[in-house]
Amino acid sequence: MDPRRRVPRTDAVLADARLVAAAATLGAGQVKAAVTAAQDRARRGEITPEAVADSAVAALPGLCASLRPVINATGVVLHTNLGRAPLSAAAVDALVAAAGHTDVELDLATGRRARRGRGTIQALRAAVPEAAAVHVVNNGAAALVLAATALAAGREIVVSRGELVEIGDGFRLPDLLESTGARLREVGTTNRSALADYAAAVGPDTGFVLKVHPSNFVISGFTASVPVADLATLGVPVVVDIGSGLLAADPLLPGEPDAASTLRAGAALVTASGDKLLGGPQAGLLLGDAELVERLRRHPLARALRVDKLTLAALEATLRGPRSPTWAALRADPATLRVRVKELCRVLGDLDAEIVASAAVVGGGGAPGLELDSWALSLPERLAAPLRSGDPPVVGRIERGRLLLDPRCVPAELDAVLASAVRRAATCT
Repeated sequence: MDPRRRVPRTDAVLADARLVAAAATLGAGQVKAAVTAAQDRARRGEITPEAVADSAVAALPGLCASLRPVINATGVVLHTNLGRAPLSAAAVDALVAAAGHTDVELDLATGRRARRGRGTIQALRAAVPEAAAVHVVNNGAAALVLAATALAAGREIVVSRGELVEIGDGFRLPDLLESTGARLREVGTTNRSALADYAAAVGPDTGFVLKVHPSNFVISGFTASVPVADLATLGVPVVVDIGSGLLAADPLLPGEPDAASTLRAGAALVTASGDKLLGGPQAGLLLGDAELVERLRRHPLARALRVDKLTLAALEATLRGPRSPTWAALRADPATLRVRVKELCRVLGDLDAEIVASAAVVGGGGAPGLELDSWALSLPERLAAPLRSGDPPVVGRIERGRLLLDPRCVPAELDAVLASAVRRAATCT
């Protein structure tokens, strides 16, 4: 008999207990598609008819969504392509708790409408007491767009030429600001700007003076920039985009601007991201003068940029809860990392594995130029592709023809998983 005639019927395969359970979590559509694909493989002779159910089960994803958890062994703490900051356990728990019906805009005591995200706002105010008021939008660029729209649409924004940066995926700050209807008044040169440059440009049509922390690059040598404290003497609001979301000064990052210090220096408004050095979910933070923040909060555009309940919950838990994984990764002890890599090297020594010194970086536009002493497992470059396509995917970096796996951002409890992934990848090459 033609073996293709023995391919089981769809309803018979779907009755398999494993596929019935999978349909409850992945949806009937995905499960049926996996069964159909397995039946086609059997008709082509790639598998036996008896293996159709097993093949369908093996092909099913672990989650209903397409995003896959990845082991970040790049040595880049805030890797934009890998989602920047991983959430703390407290933030994940808060996010799950908020997934159902919540009191996001309801006062349970009175039964009336309440301020959206009031707990998150209180937590952010407590974290940055220098801010008279705060507001949260859906990302850092949105925070700056809201400020430009509410304070300078049809007016001028005075900004140094050396701070007109390009951010990720080709988006440029001048284009972003001009899309709000504001006009840019550039001052100074690429490498040097003086207070007199700003003073000459400020006039009745000035919406605000903007100072931007350069992202992903450092200009060194014959340079000059104007401190916030000096800009604050010009008689117009000073808006400072600190970018990476550092709320208070950190000795580990001495050159990184922080919200508290910037506000003390005289900034009227600070904008920042929530998913970088703060270690929380993607969000845009607005902190500063109460009247300005209220103008932004009540602007019609604020509605389009508001965050959902999941972001509010995760952000509040990040602010109130224990130290984030980002904080821990930045402070990982190089000696401890060396011990972990040495053990990985011992376990995988037959695969041409070596231990090498590594230089990790902050990433995500934070602390450009700063390197963090680290250690990495050096492997043949040919393992990079099978590791990325494995389960779980492992992403490292290539240097001088070798694949480096830096465990700085890898929880120690995943070292055995990492070793197993490397060994499986080696069998594929």
